[in-house]
Amino acid sequence: MNSTTLSRSKPSGGIAGLYGSFAHLADFLHSPFLLAVRLYWGWQFIQTGWGKLHNLGHVKEFFTSLGIPAPAVMAPAISMLEFVGGILLIVGLGSRLIGLLLAGNMFVAYVTADREALSSVFSNPGKFYIADPFTFLFASLIVLVFGAGLFSLDALLARRRQTAV
Repeated sequence: MNSTTLSRSKPSGGIAGLYGSFAHLADFLHSPFLLAVRLYWGWQFIQTGWGKLHNLGHVKEFFTSLGIPAPAVMAPAISMLEFVGGILLIVGLGSRLIGLLLAGNMFVAYVTADREALSSVFSNPGKFYIADPFTFLFASLIVLVFGAGLFSLDALLARRRQTAV
């Protein structure tokens, strides 16, 4: 056991002890928070993907105007990524991979459609924050970095793998 493990396992008093208790209680919010992020932003991705799937001609024209290569291929691919990716976020399956793909998608959205907002991330952060891709990118990065949490198919599959071993 290292000193960090020892200090966590011993109850301590004072402010450090209160903070340790608070931090321990706050840890219980980890999975409910990730579930809320996945449910809300998964639904948002489903809606944007569904809308794009039903207007592929307009999406292709928009992608063409942005200079995105192979817009006839990219329009349905991105639409499906957002639609299916949103479903996968909601159920928490392949969450980190889908988080990576959706974050990449949103980064490309910044580069192609909101380049001015992206380039002002440090000089005018407000412009960066209010750009359409921001919250989608942020939610995708949360899932990529922290995973799906306990209330997910990813966690269920991991528990099954552990019991099978």
